[in-house]
Amino acid sequence: MTDQITRAETDLAAAAAPMRIRARGRSFLALVLSPEAPLADWLQGLDNQIARSVSFFAGRPVILDLGLLAPETEGLGDLQQALQDRGIHMIGIEGADRSWEQLGHWVWPATLEGGRASGAVEFPEAESDTPPTAMAPVQRAESLIIDRAIRSGQSIMHLDGDIVIIGSVASGAELIAGGSIHVYGALRGRAIAGVGGQPGARILASRMQAELLAIDGFYMIAEEIDPGLYDQSAQAMLCEDRVSVTRLG
Repeated sequence: MTDQITRAETDLAAAAAPMRIRARGRSFLALVLSPEAPLADWLQGLDNQIARSVSFFAGRPVILDLGLLAPETEGLGDLQQALQDRGIHMIGIEGADRSWEQLGHWVWPATLEGGRASGAVEFPEAESDTPPTAMAPVQRAESLIIDRAIRSGQSIMHLDGDIVIIGSVASGAELIAGGSIHVYGALRGRAIAGVGGQPGARILASRMQAELLAIDGFYMIAEEIDPGLYDQSAQAMLCEDRVSVTRLG
């Protein structure tokens, strides 16, 4: 009888205890689109980019920055629907006011704060007759070295330097680097290098089978890679604002 009472008391205490809530942090790389007038031309340019990299926007969070547009910009009222029709998922809107007449019917996502810009561009100062002063040595960013294969569905992001994978990258996996990407194995997933304005970044793989390659905002899908380079040791780099893949060695 005593054991039954003890068990009952234990069960009641467990039922009364609040359930523990588990929470984990997770970071995502959001793209920022900044439309420019005339919007018809900008949307045409967007269509051309999507045609070159069909799956790039699939499932990616996008922040729409309207800071380059005026409230009376022609076609602004239809812009949100135009982007949605192209499969672009907006998680935030910046640079505009809800009071703008053309935005009265827009659906506004919840406001996001605390985002960190990656790879800000420093504009050169105006030239002067003052002799240049000695510059401090540039500190190289550290590479992220991963000594294992990357499974499908995994996303590895390192915006402060190169990513080095000693192993293969499965289809459906993603690598995002501020610098270059080195894969000592088969690269079957998506590789995005030079994030934040580094056109000199490269993507190198022992076996090139990538689904998508991107460098400094320019993209190439698998169908655009020379079939003769498939499963070969190759590198991707920018050449006249186009991604070019060439054989290594």
